[in-house]
Amino acid sequence: MARYTGPVCKLCRREGDKLFLKGERCSSSKCAFERREHPPGQHGRGRRLKRSEYGIQLREKQKIKRIYGMQEQQFHNFYEKAMRQKGITGEQLLQMLESRLDNVIYRIGFAPSRRSARMLVTQRHVEVNEHIVDIPSYILSPGDVIKIREKSRKLMLIHDAMKRVKEGRLVPYVQLDKAKMEGMFVSYPTRDAIPIRAQEQMVVELYSK
Repeated sequence: MARYTGPVCKLCRREGDKLFLKGERCSSSKCAFERREHPPGQHGRGRRLKRSEYGIQLREKQKIKRIYGMQEQQFHNFYEKAMRQKGITGEQLLQMLESRLDNVIYRIGFAPSRRSARMLVTQRHVEVNEHIVDIPSYILSPGDVIKIREKSRKLMLIHDAMKRVKEGRLVPYVQLDKAKMEGMFVSYPTRDAIPIRAQEQMVVELYSK
């Protein structure tokens, strides 16, 4: 399946929750979800039908998949890897997703959204441990250093994003040095530290059927 390229605000409305896919706009009064919480489409304002157990599980999977901007097969591959890890499968899945390079760039503050972070990676603006990495799904290890390439440090997208980074507001598993335009993936996150509202166990139940 091709990557979704339509209006991302519709995805938030479809899931009935803010997915923060457009960066700063999602926290402003311009957020489409704030003005129209009902699902998109001509019947969106109609009566919501009671969801089945399967329907609830599917929506949770779609929500997480859309937050991280992934296609179905890629997401399922991550789930299969999480199953082989020790620990709670749902938490292992989120931990792996948070360890993706595009997500960490977003968490550090080099990009206003994960979509923008993927663009920075694919266009070769990012280095990991002094080497260019152009694969958004690249999994980082604790201690990996992520920085913007020297020739890319004047990009306004990056500077605008970094201006919005507030001291003490970063997630605890990343660090940022604004002066050096450099960050670090400090550790694998615990579930409590991951700031997304999702029921990852529903994904496990869905794929276990």
